[in-house]
Order: sequence, then structure tokens, then C-alpha cells
Amino acid sequence: MTERIGRLQRFSLVAALLAVIAFFAVFAPGFMRPANLADVLVNNFALLAIAALGMTLALSIGAVDLSLGTAIDVASLVFVQLVAHQVGVLPALLGGLGAAVLVGTFNGALVAGLGIAPFLATLGTLFIGQTVQQLATGGGQPVYLLNVALPPLFGALAHGTLAGMPVPLWCVVVLAAAVHVVLAHSAFGRYSAALGAQPGVARHSGLPVAATVVATFVASALVYGVVGLLLSSTVKAYVPHAGNGFLLNAIGATFIGTTLSPTRRPGVAGTLLGVLLISLVANGLLLIGWNFYWQQVATGALILAVLALSFMGRRVRAA
Repeated sequence: MTERIGRLQRFSLVAALLAVIAFFAVFAPGFMRPANLADVLVNNFALLAIAALGMTLALSIGAVDLSLGTAIDVASLVFVQLVAHQVGVLPALLGGLGAAVLVGTFNGALVAGLGIAPFLATLGTLFIGQTVQQLATGGGQPVYLLNVALPPLFGALAHGTLAGMPVPLWCVVVLAAAVHVVLAHSAFGRYSAALGAQPGVARHSGLPVAATVVATFVASALVYGVVGLLLSSTVKAYVPHAGNGFLLNAIGATFIGTTLSPTRRPGVAGTLLGVLLISLVANGLLLIGWNFYWQQVATGALILAVLALSFMGRRVRAA
């Protein structure tokens, strides 16, 4: 009986995903059309998946990174500004990623150097980042690339294909593989797991806690920066505070993904399934005709249902 409950706890996410697909296959016109599913993967899933992979890294040390949107926006702003000044796409890419890395380094310094709790440190970075964007853009004005001759590589980031698969999905595959290897097959991953599970023990056992914290925030911000680059390529602009639109869903998807682990540790497979669940729900509700606000309500209710089922399974097993 306990074994069955344990399986139910671990596979509550898979069960929810199958139930959502079955529901929308019946009630949402055109939901199962290949063109619609492909659109979900490219336009709903890909960017959120990358953002959630960065959040997975942060959560591996027990941190909820509220500066996700700041890193995305700063990378987008620097990338677009450099492209607008025609410095070349590759230097602009490096500049955008470098700007995101600065955000992660700042977070790491606050947490590892000053001992500020990750939630509060990244909240402060979020507010500082919003102010910096407003100052840099004359009060938060978008930066468009309408009158700039854009090289083919710029558009290829969001709209190109490689071996028949869109570039954003390739980014998901590559980053997912990299994050999985780092968390599951490296010393860094073991340090992160120890710090996330028992921070007090990790600090007193001689593990390189400060270095692990800084490296985690830098790696997370670097992943977020990729979202900023792809977003800029998609809309051919920098849109102020657009990155914050990924924050709550990335957190939700990452926490949903922990239900796939018997130890409730964040992992790549669970995170990607969580993102897929959120993406399919948003698409299905749109096809049914629900407006954005009700979509948010339904998504929140679904996240709570999956987490509640998982926690109930744990309680029963403990009893």
C-alpha cells in the first residue's frame, strides 16, 4: 500500500499531464492538431522552459530567484542596444549574456558575501534592476529595431531551424542536457544538493558553500540571459519588464517538477514536464475561449492540485 502511495506521489505530475491532454483533446477545438502542438512547443514552451531550467539551478541550493526577470530584461536591453549600434550580432550576444552574468554575480555577492537570504537578496536585485531599466530607457520606453538593418543571424535566433527543429527548441535541449549533467553528475551538483537539503550541515562540513552559491547564481543568470536574447529576436525589440512575465510560471513549473523526485529535489525532467503542463493548459484554455485572467486562475489551481496530491502522498507514507 505504501509503495502504491509513493508511486502516486511521484507520478501525480504525469497523471495531471495526461488528464489535461485528454480533457483538451475532447473540449478544445483543434488542440491535438500537429500545427497547434508545434506552436505550443515553440511559442509557449521553449522560452519558459529555459527560464525554468535557470530556476532549477537556483532551487537546487534552496533559493527562489526573484531576479529572473531582471536578468532576462538586462540581457535583452544590452543585446538590442548593441545591435542597434551595429556592433555585430556575436559581440551583442556576448554583451547580453555578460550583462545577465553581472546580475547573477551581484546576487551571489549579496548571499555569499553579506549573508543575505536569497529571497530578500534577489528581491532587492529585482527592484534595482527595474530602476536601472527605467533610467537607461528614459522612463521605461521600449527599444525597437524597426529602422535597423538586421543581419540574418539575429532573426535566426528565434525563427531559424537546424536539422528541421526550431533554434529555441535546440536551446532547450542543449541547456537541459547541460543542467542535468551539472546537477546529477558533477561535484558541483553534489555540493548544491547538500546545500539545498541541509544548509547548516553543508556549512560545517567543509564544503565550498560560498563558491557554490556564487556559481549557482551566475549559472542561473546566464541561462536567463538566453531567454532575453531569444525574446529580443522574437519581437525585434527590448520591452521593459517583459522578463517578469516568466517569473511566476518558472517558479510554479520548477516546484511542480519536484514532485517527480522521491526526495523532492529539483530536476530537469520534472521541470520540463511542469513547463509542458503549464504551456498546454494555457493553450487549451485559450482555444476554449477563456480570457487571460481565468487562465491564470486555472493554472494556479492546477499547480496547487498537483502539489497537494504529492504532499498528501508523503503524509500518508509518513503515517
